[in-house]
Amino acid sequence: MSLPSDLMELREADIVAHYDAAVSMLDGFDHTPRIAAASAKPVAERSSGIGTRRRFRSTTPGLAGRSTARPEGVRLIERIEACDGGDALVSPVQASVMQGLRRALAIALAVGDGFAEATGLAALKRENLEGRLASSKSTEFSELLSAEALAVLYTFANATAFLLSASASETSVEIGGVEEVLTDNAHLALHGALWELDQDLETFATDEPRLVATCLAYAEMLMEKVALRAQTAPRLEAFTSGAWRVEADDFTISGFSPAHKARGTTLTMQFKKPHQVVGNHIAKYQAMKLAKMLMAYDFDRKLNPFAEMGGFIFTFMGDGKPGTGKTTLIQMMAGLINEYCQVAGYPFRYQNFSIDQIDSYQGKSGQNAKAFINNVLDPNVIGFGTVDDIDQIAGKRGDRQSSAGQQEVTAVLMEAFSGANTVVRGNCTFGMFSNYPENVDDALRQRAGARFLVDGPKSREDYIDILALLMGKNHSIPLGEHELYAAQEIKKAVTASFEGHGRPHEDGLLAVWEQVGKDIGKLDTVAKMGTYLKAIQEADERFTGRAIKNITDAVKVRAMDFELPDEWMFEPDLFLFKPYDEKLAMVEAMRQPITVEMVIQEINRYADSEFRYADKSDEVAIENAVREMGRMEEARRRYAASRG
Repeated sequence: MSLPSDLMELREADIVAHYDAAVSMLDGFDHTPRIAAASAKPVAERSSGIGTRRRFRSTTPGLAGRSTARPEGVRLIERIEACDGGDALVSPVQASVMQGLRRALAIALAVGDGFAEATGLAALKRENLEGRLASSKSTEFSELLSAEALAVLYTFANATAFLLSASASETSVEIGGVEEVLTDNAHLALHGALWELDQDLETFATDEPRLVATCLAYAEMLMEKVALRAQTAPRLEAFTSGAWRVEADDFTISGFSPAHKARGTTLTMQFKKPHQVVGNHIAKYQAMKLAKMLMAYDFDRKLNPFAEMGGFIFTFMGDGKPGTGKTTLIQMMAGLINEYCQVAGYPFRYQNFSIDQIDSYQGKSGQNAKAFINNVLDPNVIGFGTVDDIDQIAGKRGDRQSSAGQQEVTAVLMEAFSGANTVVRGNCTFGMFSNYPENVDDALRQRAGARFLVDGPKSREDYIDILALLMGKNHSIPLGEHELYAAQEIKKAVTASFEGHGRPHEDGLLAVWEQVGKDIGKLDTVAKMGTYLKAIQEADERFTGRAIKNITDAVKVRAMDFELPDEWMFEPDLFLFKPYDEKLAMVEAMRQPITVEMVIQEINRYADSEFRYADKSDEVAIENAVREMGRMEEARRRYAASRG
């Protein structure tokens, strides 16, 4: 298999050459902690004459050998073997952990060698060993050693998390922070990391599921700590600007970015077909289009033609009253993506961030949110992430009723959805859903690039359709004069829905619309539409430049107002499996010109939603203030009565 031009192959022979050194580290070494404190857990005293090893020694290739460690040393192989209560045989899980750690260490050391050769560190090491390193080079030598240590540490943690993820279970472990991060040189750095991992295994790895969970938790925390340290460290360009590929493991090393296995999630939800979503015409249509847009993602180029042309929905918000069909819409969209991915053989990962992931432990809620974001963003899968009831999960900044955990989630989501480091590849989308969007932080809500009004069934035909759908077939009641599901014909319904936004729906926005119309006439130029936008901003100061960006993004989506043909989804060779440039040209050929009507409709759709949120938010604030005044009045009355 040929590698993309920006990837370098990390040769298998170079990795295997480090197996002996890796096994030596796992078998035993001495380390005196310099930053962290040793575990206070007492070690059981052994009687003299009783062996400290099992009679059976692992025969896993590369893991056999004589221990060179003294009793007080770090012996990870023994630590792993001891997690099952003393079984005489090494289990498959224990063997996979040993193999994974050995492989991760070997990969990290191979990356260190490559870094040393690319930066000239290897030559400086030789000069230092021979005692001829010039004093003028000592600073450079020290900085390069530290940079190599950071690169090796991160690669070890990254590879460990990647390789052991296949053995992960539902068990999770909270290990706390990582402290023993040493950067004097690569080998000392690995010794410090393995020493701290050994401490965590001693404390938390009481059985096999917790063994794997502890290793994964430590790897994640180590990656985070090293990446933070690397932000201010010099001489890391050779590591951050390149990328290495380990073909045998399907593992890519790309600077201080975590790799993930391209594994989808096994979905157990009850999928819905489009005709089972009654009403909600625009939301349903955009969800169906978005499901197909995701499938245009190119796994080799790591980019989607729709994202490149500006017609991709990265984030959206669905809001509506309880019972209007938000959950059904999620089930429909996830079902479509899942079906398309099964046909194409693509890994699909769906994940929902729910209220039970808000934790009282400081920082844990933010970690959970970051893990959710990273899992969905993984460029090796097609991802769909949802945050249901986001008004309960993400707190408003400055709201005293929001917990610290909710505030952490808000900060993580804001950075992920439209932060300085946000990269939209087009392989995933995030949907936020709420019955009360007015309770969502304004800045977070405005990071939703598209708005799906989930208003449920509206017409007489909608109510007949949903009644027939939910009653099922176990009856003989005649349908009557009605063409079942004809009102759900998507093109016809969507056209009518979009045309309905030729004028605003909300009273506050309608007043602005009518006043601007009186002042400047029909909105048929960019200048006049810009004047309308300014008038909206004067009526609602929350209507900022981000709102304009969201509107223009929605207009670009409307320019892509076509559905990729169904046969392209079910016969992948027609589109999905074509080279990126060819897919880009095919999509480009279907794009439509932007019209005045499109722009006005999208301005009104977006502004209607903001005015709707503002009206609800103001009403809630007034009701709360009235309630508080009533309490104070009653308190004064009781106080006066008690004094009398």
